[in-house]
Amino acid sequence: MKPITDNNTCRDGSRPYRIFVINPGATSTKLALYENDRAVWMSGAHHSAADLVRFHRSTEQYEYRMDFIRRRMQADGIAVGFDAVIGRGGLLSPLPGGVYRVDEKMKRDLLTAEMDHVCNLGALLADELAQECGCPAFIADPVVVDEMQTVARYTGIPGMMRKSVFHALNSKAMARQYASKAGQRYEDISVIVAHMGGGISVSAHRRGMVIDVNNALDGEGPFSTERAGTLPAGQLVDLCFSGKYTMKQIKKMIHGHGGLMAYTGTNDMITIARRAEDGDEPCRTVLDAMLYTVAKQIGAMHVALHGEEKAVIVTGGIAYSDYCMKRLKAQIDFLAPVVVMPGENEINSLAYNALCVLTGRIEPKDYSEMCRTGR
Repeated sequence: MKPITDNNTCRDGSRPYRIFVINPGATSTKLALYENDRAVWMSGAHHSAADLVRFHRSTEQYEYRMDFIRRRMQADGIAVGFDAVIGRGGLLSPLPGGVYRVDEKMKRDLLTAEMDHVCNLGALLADELAQECGCPAFIADPVVVDEMQTVARYTGIPGMMRKSVFHALNSKAMARQYASKAGQRYEDISVIVAHMGGGISVSAHRRGMVIDVNNALDGEGPFSTERAGTLPAGQLVDLCFSGKYTMKQIKKMIHGHGGLMAYTGTNDMITIARRAEDGDEPCRTVLDAMLYTVAKQIGAMHVALHGEEKAVIVTGGIAYSDYCMKRLKAQIDFLAPVVVMPGENEINSLAYNALCVLTGRIEPKDYSEMCRTGR
């Protein structure tokens, strides 16, 4: 494949590729400028509740977020002149993994998306800057990446199928980086990736496809710092019809106020791990229980891959905790070598994917064509 360039740039190796990265979060906007694989500028900030309260939908924040980006760029002398701009992927329809060009259909779908989250702004913001300098705009591996094998979709109730919603961006990027360091291609190996952050997703990667993964958003798999994970179905039904809680309150128990937050009153893993190491209860028992659920999910993905995984990669913010990694490894290291690659890595993962396209290592996909053909 011929590397993608902007309209007038000579690609003779005289200068590195310039990649601008935009990662809008619920209460933050993170920005970076990369030259090839090296970050030469990083910026961002948390947005106050007072600033955001006036917006009813995330897409209404577009002008606010774009103004923030331009002010940060101007303050630090970052000129609009890039070889690619890449933004965080939004809540589109289920898609195979990969890098996608931002096109008009993608932008329309994000503006009218049923699921509302500020990640839907990533492609829109990237496209505006890209159009100014005549370079391509991309997204990569949004959370709706769906490559699950058919047998993994069934639940036991017709019409209720399992969904693939997980940390696809970081999980796939870490798997690619592991494969590259091992002198192999991601598309030729099998690995398990456990992303451990505010949500926890454990995914089975077989030859470049995630054939099974827990839904880390809606309550499936391990519980985490603030999510409940898989719950006993009968008891959940009883809770829903008890008359004590609204639907909104129960959803908050599942996502936001569940997991370690519900037991300890905090979702600060640094505090919880320190207290657990000191033997404080309930932190020690509850954290050990969470790690046990992660280990069980890794075991399930081991079965999904028929035991063929080359490694179990542990990533995400919790992977920084020596306490957690020591206990998790003790439960799973008989399955395969455990490789710890800590951090959320979203900014770096986006830049890495854009660079792979610019250098011809990844072929970008056409979103409109994917929607039309379903593949």
